[in-house]
Amino acid sequence: MNDNIEALPGLDCGMCGVKTCEQFAEIIRAKPEERKRCVQMSRHRAQAPGAPASPAEHPASIAEQITDNTAASIGKDSLGRAVNFILDKNPEDIGPRETIIPHNPMLTREMNIQKGDVLIGRPLGMSCGCPVAHSGMVMDVDHRTGVIVWCVTGPLMNRGKPVKDLGYYSAQAYEGIVKDTAVELKIGMRYWYLPRRCMLQWRHSGTVIYMNRVPEGVRVRIEGIMIG
Repeated sequence: MNDNIEALPGLDCGMCGVKTCEQFAEIIRAKPEERKRCVQMSRHRAQAPGAPASPAEHPASIAEQITDNTAASIGKDSLGRAVNFILDKNPEDIGPRETIIPHNPMLTREMNIQKGDVLIGRPLGMSCGCPVAHSGMVMDVDHRTGVIVWCVTGPLMNRGKPVKDLGYYSAQAYEGIVKDTAVELKIGMRYWYLPRRCMLQWRHSGTVIYMNRVPEGVRVRIEGIMIG
């Protein structure tokens, strides 16, 4: 019993139905059979009591999370770095779908961004910093939060059309179809991937948080995006 309580991860993830591991400990003291509600404890139940978790189970860094995946490569980017899969656009979209937030979210309202608008801007900083300005068409917009979903199309989209310049923005998520992959995709795992239409052909890394198998491949949503 005490071993089971000590094995609680201390993550306070809430998956067991209560807010903290401390609260859940009180539950399993009274009802030991309820320990199966802890996803983390179930995952490591075969581990010897007191043994440290392996790096694969609790990676210490983003680099460690994807180290095991680098051996399974479907190709390389323009700098010769391995990638696990290629991300294509959704069949119904005109380009890669990206969720973004302007560095000043108020711009979404001040510029009256609307569905169908053509925008330009450049992703900056930790969230997918890129030296190339992006352009594309707005697919959805939330004026309350400033969040914009657009399809990145390349520089030809803004030629001869009214354009709204966002300046710097943060990239929050990519959505698309995975047709070619060298690894099994799993929700919650971080991978190296290459957006097929990336002008620089640089690899990105991100965590898959949504998957749905469709006739064209696997539809995914990727968050926690970084380049390199």
